[in-house]
Amino acid sequence: MAKQTVITMPGDGIGNQVLPEALRVLKVVGFNAEYIHADIGWECWRNEGNALPDRTIDLLAKHKLGLFGAITSKPNREAQAELGPELRGKGYVYYSPIVTMRQKFNLDVCMRPCVAFEGNPLNYIRKRVDGKFDEPKIDTTVFRQNTEGMYAGIEWTNPPENVRGALASHAKFKGFAHVAGPDLAVSVRVITRPAARRIVTAAFEYAKQRGFRGVTICEKPNVVRETSGMMEETAKEVAKNYPGIALWSTNIDAQLMWLNKNPEEYNVIVASNLFGDILSDAFAGLVGGLGFAASGNIGDEVAVFEPTHGSAPKYAELNPPIVNPIAMILSAAMMLDHVSEGAKAERIRKAIAAVVKQGKVRTYDMMRLSGGPKAIGQGAAGTVQMTDAILEELR
Repeated sequence: MAKQTVITMPGDGIGNQVLPEALRVLKVVGFNAEYIHADIGWECWRNEGNALPDRTIDLLAKHKLGLFGAITSKPNREAQAELGPELRGKGYVYYSPIVTMRQKFNLDVCMRPCVAFEGNPLNYIRKRVDGKFDEPKIDTTVFRQNTEGMYAGIEWTNPPENVRGALASHAKFKGFAHVAGPDLAVSVRVITRPAARRIVTAAFEYAKQRGFRGVTICEKPNVVRETSGMMEETAKEVAKNYPGIALWSTNIDAQLMWLNKNPEEYNVIVASNLFGDILSDAFAGLVGGLGFAASGNIGDEVAVFEPTHGSAPKYAELNPPIVNPIAMILSAAMMLDHVSEGAKAERIRKAIAAVVKQGKVRTYDMMRLSGGPKAIGQGAAGTVQMTDAILEELR
């Protein structure tokens, strides 16, 4: 394979701990790449008024491939208070850099695999009537539309008159017409048919590739009739192109109940942005939590891979670091799949599976310990130790 160039963006907090561990694994597995560091995150915001600097955008535009750690996001008032003194009052507005990145490069297909590794003490189990337990094999990938929906960023507090006027043209707004502007906040949920078609098609293609028998569209068309209705309608249109794969439809609220009853029945789920975010975190909770939750943000040209956990600043200064690096390493494996290095990706996943099954090396989350400096003394493996165990399997 030709040598790849990967833009590495550790970001904030524990992103700086887990991303280097993923690079160690990529090296041992033989991935031929050059890594270029790029700035992103809270320090960029505080010092520059921009959490996603243009120089980072330029690097991604040029090289098309990124590995991302984690970022810290705070409400606007707190963000303004942490700006450098020389930047305050100059009109800077904080925007999530990962959301901005997704929209800038149209990374509209988000894949979030949630896979139960055998032997993980955090896996979901189900009590039987005889008092024993089943541990269903969960292998679910949530396809989340990544650029639209409730995360489109179209919102106001105290909407301007032209916006209020447009809202007033809808009969349902009558009940809010008396609310004073400063007491009214509005967010717009945007769904477009082309983007809905792309995410649903990606879900069906994945189901076809993996040999799964169905795809579930998870929305709320009985209440959110127009936007969820368009998602479901588009899913039905796309499904006609895949006669061997069934399309099932569930409501988001009911789905959250069912995933706690029979999660093994849902291999591929597709949803709009917010619902997909909720679903993927809920499924991640059944397979070990955010320490095992990887994701890929994929566009026509650029792709960025990241764990779905946050920056966890309370753990960032611990020495040795204690956080679980598996989500980051699995994200790197997803990147390998994307660049047609599937054999290397599968080696990584098998090594992780072997370490988890053996149970000799477990991070604090896998031992159900409180995170903190005492975790190592209670028998938990640190971040580096977990990676070492995976590397040993690879070797």
